Amino acid sequence: MSAPLTARALGRALLARQHLLERSTLDAAAMVRHLVGLQAQAAPEPPYLGLLSRIEGFRPEQLTALLEERTAVRIALQRGTIHLVTAEDCLTLRPLLQPVHDRWLRTSYARRLPDLDLAGPSTGPSGDLAALADRARQLVEAEPLTFQQLGPLLAPAYPASEPAALAQAARCALPLVQVPPRGLWGRSGPAAHTTAEHWLGRPLDPAPALDELVLRYLAAFGPATAADVQKWSGLTRLGPVLTGLGDRLVRLRDDQGRTLFDLPEAPRPDGSVPAPVRLLAPFDNLLLSHADRSRVLPEAYRTRVMTVNGIVLGTVLVDGLVAGSWKAEEGVLTVRPFVALPRGARAGVEEEAARVLALTGAADGRTVIAPAE
Repeated sequence: MSAPLTARALGRALLARQHLLERSTLDAAAMVRHLVGLQAQAAPEPPYLGLLSRIEGFRPEQLTALLEERTAVRIALQRGTIHLVTAEDCLTLRPLLQPVHDRWLRTSYARRLPDLDLAGPSTGPSGDLAALADRARQLVEAEPLTFQQLGPLLAPAYPASEPAALAQAARCALPLVQVPPRGLWGRSGPAAHTTAEHWLGRPLDPAPALDELVLRYLAAFGPATAADVQKWSGLTRLGPVLTGLGDRLVRLRDDQGRTLFDLPEAPRPDGSVPAPVRLLAPFDNLLLSHADRSRVLPEAYRTRVMTVNGIVLGTVLVDGLVAGSWKAEEGVLTVRPFVALPRGARAGVEEEAARVLALTGAADGRTVIAPAE
């Protein structure tokens, strides 16, 4: 086995695969597919800002067109959270990640759904939940509905259950996509849902391959441990899947002795490779896809980036590591460094901030770099 990979080397490998060492010429659809989707819990800015940091010359209308043309959709996938993915990935990933949704429904809503049997296997709705899913499908395929609209429509058949919880049960049992204008740049609307099959005119993949999902994760986020893949996806027991891939993967180790899996030909640049300043979007995938985030997010800063109420702030990467947070409001982008910025990094921060301001239509806005906190 080769020499251990340091956290710095792991960080450089991750940044290379995320196109954060050098911006890419991939189009928006290809980048969304490569990243296996973009975390999109907040609407609409994070996916657009995520592509801005990775694609040279990216413009918001490039992603808006994918949503309007139904080439991309917003749907709950990894970790049960909303992701923006290609239509093909929606149809493939949703059945693979069904166990994540089943577990979330049982652990978060069982007490609020006494009318439903939630003890079935994680292969799709069963028992009373199947009847609820059938009724919800009829409703949302007749007209896209928000959860506030859907819950009361389901409630008469389940008098002991909470309407809001019934809507969440439908979300877990069905592949519900958020239809435009939700998620459109400058024109976002309420989160109204219909089924992926109805919206895309195609069925879910009947035989999706878990092996392929793991390989794609490694292409975008590796090298990684089994725990990392599980953290990203929300799935469990993925160790045997990685082991079962045999010589399709190489086995490495980090400087703590942990086994890492990777694709043989994937980029693993030396830790000395320069990393440019980048402004990461709020909820950026880079910070949410590993059990051990220290390759890019120092543990000392984790709670300053990830708040107790589940918000993940926009962050500033300096030399490949999170070194501050940022926020843009009313034409002013404020950067709050956690440490004094190194010589030369300030110009990089201002350049990246100008890109964000231009994207938001505030090209004449200004950047404020606060004193280190």
